[in-house]
Amino acid sequence: MKIRESLEKREAEILSPHATLSAHSAGRERQEDPCDLRPCFQRDRDRILYSKSFRRLKDKTQVFLTPDGDHYRTRMTHTLEVSQNARTIARALRLNEDLAEAIAFGHDLGHTPFGHAGERALAAVSPLGFRHNEQSLRIVEVLEKDGEGLNLTKEVRDGILNHQLSLMPSTPEGQIVRLSDKIAYIYHDMDDALRGGIVREEELPEELAAVIGRTNGEWLDTFIHDIIVASADSDTIRMSPEVEEAMHGLRKFMFDRVYTNPVAKGEEGKATELLQALYAHYCDHPEQLPGLQQRMIASGTSVDRAVLDHISSMTDRYAIARYNELFIPKSWAVY
Repeated sequence: MKIRESLEKREAEILSPHATLSAHSAGRERQEDPCDLRPCFQRDRDRILYSKSFRRLKDKTQVFLTPDGDHYRTRMTHTLEVSQNARTIARALRLNEDLAEAIAFGHDLGHTPFGHAGERALAAVSPLGFRHNEQSLRIVEVLEKDGEGLNLTKEVRDGILNHQLSLMPSTPEGQIVRLSDKIAYIYHDMDDALRGGIVREEELPEELAAVIGRTNGEWLDTFIHDIIVASADSDTIRMSPEVEEAMHGLRKFMFDRVYTNPVAKGEEGKATELLQALYAHYCDHPEQLPGLQQRMIASGTSVDRAVLDHISSMTDRYAIARYNELFIPKSWAVY
């Protein structure tokens, strides 16, 4: 059976000349035999999907810290929505859906507990700094599989590292994820803010509504259609200037009304103090770190780096539990 080869041949026949073909991948850091069933990017997607880091995303904050409602997004649902946007765009442009989905699944693996508040908290106290995109890459290259890493292809690792707007992936599929990430969080963060009563759709400035629509659903539809039209027959994924400007205007509106809103963000100060207390504790007591971090320190990894690896991997719930265990007094009684 030559299933993988037939799938690679089909890619060459039906995908755009601008697509990144699995058969032309730059390969992995460690040589390994190819799968007999799956092209390399599909295999990478599966490795990320089955990783522990991916499963932890379900208990990590997107915008609202540990929300009580069942329908607020988490980092997991954000990742799935990014993936869906990316697949829609990739399919329309006849680009490699497997590559786009693999990058989407991996792009936020390195996020801390409590979302960007946690990222800022660790960046403020560590001399190494902290950036979630770099941590996502570190997870797939070094930390997963008990220190073996996932040995992903170069194209997937490039897309994971460079998914932020200030960076640019080398493949069009990675560029799709870069924009899909932004339009996903604009859409679903507004949806959550509407549900939480933080903002109303009719508050959107008229000059933005005239370009992207008046409802949350219209914005998403406009962004995706515009990317597809603007990027057709090109190896660069982009928006039209008018819609891109409106997207940046909408992001500013979201920062002003949602991301810095004290109602939505009132607990972030507590989350910052919690993570920084954990950081200081583990730096003072590295012997209490898990076995993987202990082995890495013994092999030359700095204590600071090992502490960042451990804390950033925590879910919201686990970070709170560890803080309670370490810093909250327990009742004492004699029976």
